[in-house]
Amino acid sequence: MPFPQTLALSIFSTPNLTPHFTTSSMRSSFRFLTFSLSHHLTRPFLSSPRLPQLRRLAVTAPEQEALRSAELESRRLRGPEVEVYKWMMQRNWYRFDFALATKLADYLGKERKFSKCREVFDDIINQGRVPSESTFHILVVAYLSAPVQGCLDEACGIYNRMIQLGGYQPRLSLHNSLFKAIVSNPGTLSKHYLKQAEYIFHHMVTTRLDVQKDIYAGLIWLHSYQDSIDKERIAELREAMQCAGYEEHREVLLSILRICAREGEVEEAEKTWVKLLKFESDPPALAFVYKMEAYSKVGMPMKSLDIFREMQSKLGKADVAAYNQIIEILCKAQESELAESIMADFVKSGLKPLTPSYVHLLSMYYNLELYDKLEEALSQCLEKCRPNCAIYTIYLDYLVKIGNIDKAQDIFNRMNSDAFIGVNARSCNTILSGYLSSGNHMKAEKIYDFMCLKKYEIESPLMEKLDYILSLKRKVVKRPINLKLSKEQREILIGLLLGGLRIDSDDPRRNHIIRFDFDGNSNSHYVLKSHIYRQFYEWLHPSCKPSDDSENVPDKFCTIVSSHFGFYADQFWANGEPTIPKLIHRWMSPCVLAYWYMYGGHRNSSGDIFLKIKGSQEGVENIVKKFKAMSMDCKVKRKGRVFWIGILGSNSTWFWKLVEPYMIEDRDFPEVGDETEKHDAMAAEEIKFNSD
Repeated sequence: MPFPQTLALSIFSTPNLTPHFTTSSMRSSFRFLTFSLSHHLTRPFLSSPRLPQLRRLAVTAPEQEALRSAELESRRLRGPEVEVYKWMMQRNWYRFDFALATKLADYLGKERKFSKCREVFDDIINQGRVPSESTFHILVVAYLSAPVQGCLDEACGIYNRMIQLGGYQPRLSLHNSLFKAIVSNPGTLSKHYLKQAEYIFHHMVTTRLDVQKDIYAGLIWLHSYQDSIDKERIAELREAMQCAGYEEHREVLLSILRICAREGEVEEAEKTWVKLLKFESDPPALAFVYKMEAYSKVGMPMKSLDIFREMQSKLGKADVAAYNQIIEILCKAQESELAESIMADFVKSGLKPLTPSYVHLLSMYYNLELYDKLEEALSQCLEKCRPNCAIYTIYLDYLVKIGNIDKAQDIFNRMNSDAFIGVNARSCNTILSGYLSSGNHMKAEKIYDFMCLKKYEIESPLMEKLDYILSLKRKVVKRPINLKLSKEQREILIGLLLGGLRIDSDDPRRNHIIRFDFDGNSNSHYVLKSHIYRQFYEWLHPSCKPSDDSENVPDKFCTIVSSHFGFYADQFWANGEPTIPKLIHRWMSPCVLAYWYMYGGHRNSSGDIFLKIKGSQEGVENIVKKFKAMSMDCKVKRKGRVFWIGILGSNSTWFWKLVEPYMIEDRDFPEVGDETEKHDAMAAEEIKFNSD
């Protein structure tokens, strides 16, 4: 019997389908999803035959209203194909279709929806199948195309699985794209990808692909930044490059000069310098800097000074790196007059940052016991540049050395209370030695307890004195206490987890690692990471604690493996995915909100607050209800897997009053870019919270 009226439906995208639809209709939606994707995808990798033209699904007039509602819902949802696919997977009639999953993953990857593509990719693997070569390729490209931190690591992981799990031979373009992404970052960041770069190179060689000169140059460049230089490997790469018919160009020669500078190989540096002059009569400023450093390593500071003067003569000026390098060389050689003269020129030039040079200058004055000049240089430093822990620690050493313990205590307390400056193991040992030498045992015990809490190493001579003092008073020497999260640390963790902090768990989910990941291009993260590093120092893995007491806090660091984080893993990372706890409304204190905002939030020029979060719709609704209970109305918009919570107008003023006491002081950092905040601002603007 024919239907009186019909309506064609191409795809369902809502899980809330009406009871009128039969099982056969649901299966039809499965087929139409396949057909829809076949129109989106024209893949050179896929050899599947074109699907035949399918009959349209006809429904009666009484069902038209429900169908229109379903169509409107499908248009509203972002990524309707995935919504349909996920919905079908939950039906009892569903049977896994490898071809459909492949087409869907490839389509999403081509659309640069890497997170949704990864979901389908993981579904294929969970079904015991190996994704197709096209899916591996497209997912790697999608990750490389995303301006999101952490995507390069994911791209490397998928690339490795493509070879090891799939047994595929990646295309030459994929090798080159991944390698280019690795070497496009600064050397201090890229150096951690050396093994991955070597793996790419090895696979290209063994599969007899054409290895371009940029690959050789990039590998040598990566090796030049390693903590331990592998000279044999570099020699092999240079030889292989010559055998391939490539001449060592400017970038390769600069990498060789960098190696010579670090190893103090003056003869090789001069040979490389001659080769560099063949390319250009005036070498780049960086080449002069490396040559200066090479001569300083063999105890020839005056030769380094001559090179600096030559640079000024040839290039007409010196850059920041050259000034910092020559001042460091002269200060270590204790050539105070020359160092002061060049420092004066540096200040007059208006170049920044000046802080590294002031650190070397203060250290020289301290070692030469020129305390008047130390005080004067410190005063100039505080006027002209941003103070840091290294500057104050040298001043603390000076105060303790001359016996001014009261002033030293004031400086130490100022350092500890300033989130940006902070204290470290060296400054704690300095003030501890001051208390012990002055006989103030009570304060020495307090510093000792503080160092035990932070797991700072106590210098052996000081520990011997402490052992005697503590044995007289306590009978038993107190050793570092068992780790336990403080109330402040717990609130900080909740705020950071709402902002996107990651927790990794072992298979039984008994032990967990917290991975702190900060964006080096973000001003707010630049300040926040130093504060978090000190707050959780006692929890950090030993590999994340620099042995040389360095002031440079890495952008990525992690905690030790501990069961103490089980609560947070269960609540915020259930099943390895970001989750919003059901009881989150009980934990949203002003401190939690402050750290959520600092880690995963944004404030625009109008003062509106935008908070980013991943999780379920229900969890976001609980957060919105809590904000309303705190007299703050907010709007929510979804973009992909991310929810944006907008606190607008007068509501943002109230939010700011709540969190301001817990905010880490934000300063102007001219030498640090802020591309991430710009990206988040653009994303927030695109969402248009003001629209209904």
